[in-house]
Amino acid sequence: MRTGTTARSIAVTGAALLALSACGGGDSGGDTADGGNGGGGGGGEKQVNVYGTDGNMGNALGEDFEEEGALAGMKGTAPLTELSGDFMDRLEGVYPGLQDYNYAGETYDAIILSALAAQAAGTNDANVFKAYVNGITFGGETCEDFAACKEILDGGGNPDYDGVSGPLSFTDAGEPAQASFGLLQFGEDNTLDEDATEFVIAGDEANAATDEGPAPAPAGTTGDPLIIGTLLPETGNLAFLGPPEIAGARLAVEDINAAGGVLGQPVQLIERDSGDPTTDIATQSVDQLLQAGANVIVGAAASGVSLTVIDAITGAGVMQISPANTSDQFTTYDDNGLYFRTAPPDTLQARALADMISADGNSTVGIMALNDPYGTGLAENTVNNLMSAGLSEDAIVSLTYDPQAANFDSEVQRMVEFNPDAIVVIGFEESSRIIQTLNQNGIGPQR
Repeated sequence: MRTGTTARSIAVTGAALLALSACGGGDSGGDTADGGNGGGGGGGEKQVNVYGTDGNMGNALGEDFEEEGALAGMKGTAPLTELSGDFMDRLEGVYPGLQDYNYAGETYDAIILSALAAQAAGTNDANVFKAYVNGITFGGETCEDFAACKEILDGGGNPDYDGVSGPLSFTDAGEPAQASFGLLQFGEDNTLDEDATEFVIAGDEANAATDEGPAPAPAGTTGDPLIIGTLLPETGNLAFLGPPEIAGARLAVEDINAAGGVLGQPVQLIERDSGDPTTDIATQSVDQLLQAGANVIVGAAASGVSLTVIDAITGAGVMQISPANTSDQFTTYDDNGLYFRTAPPDTLQARALADMISADGNSTVGIMALNDPYGTGLAENTVNNLMSAGLSEDAIVSLTYDPQAANFDSEVQRMVEFNPDAIVVIGFEESSRIIQTLNQNGIGPQR
């Protein structure tokens, strides 16, 4: 399945380098002769490139910095597609005041896919409609919204949902075989420079599944209402992702119900907080959603949170579909075929990130990663991709940190001693404290 946006015309598959367009690209920030693009740079001896990832590459990060240029030139990757102005306006309509749009499209698509699978199966029983999810993302007749896909189903056809966050093209494991990534960059005002953003594709559609699932139920099949619960971050260290994800969920349900709902009934949406891995909020929220009869739970955003609740959800015969989990642990997780995600696994983001770092000419790279499944998995995959691109093992220093630590002085000191060309910070809201310490030591993005 392919998408029609111009951003996705930049196709990169396999281990090939991501193509960087003339607009300067995601995190790119004016490379210097020594390969640097960031700020402080070892007492003026060189400019250090600083990179982030989807856990911190948002405008919310800049709110923690008052000095102009504190983040200038910091680059990063995030699963992101080029959203249309109309779609963003509609997101604003259901959730006014959005600052970021990270994972809004992925959340929207997660709900549309769930609804189409239930309609195709003719039941709200996730143990039945789980067999239809993958097939709706490839093959068949292309459709770009719920109404058009439902019309294909009603006509006895086979829809291929080309989503807002596409290309989807799920693998047998129920995750994208390829995905769109935004290459992002902070400007002098410590906000993301939209003019510098570009979009690339990582992965290979050839890795998509081939089994399109059972034949759809007869047109017009009705049944009990589809109940969708959301498990998204309203609090905690990923709270900045909550608004765009919640907006995507609300808009999807609004569009589904405007098209007649699922199985002849309006879809019901129940919203709950996921918190973060340091709390027990997610467990309590899942209990509430299961008691409310949810057939699908959309979330969590953090991989670490999902790992604490996936057994409870799938063990109850309920489908879980995350718009933001990227840990590669889920690819082979024993989930009874009930776990899916519209976010790409870290194996794909790591490729995009490593390609960006390599394209900037960095010869030595330091990685500071959050010590959880997201951070360690993305760091490990990034190291592997950097080595495949030609860096030696001693040209890379990768360390993990405790996000609850009082400070990150010792970790930053290791980076000072290593004195790399590039530093990658893989984390959540604590990233601002790490970057402030990098700036204080002359190896951050500050200009």
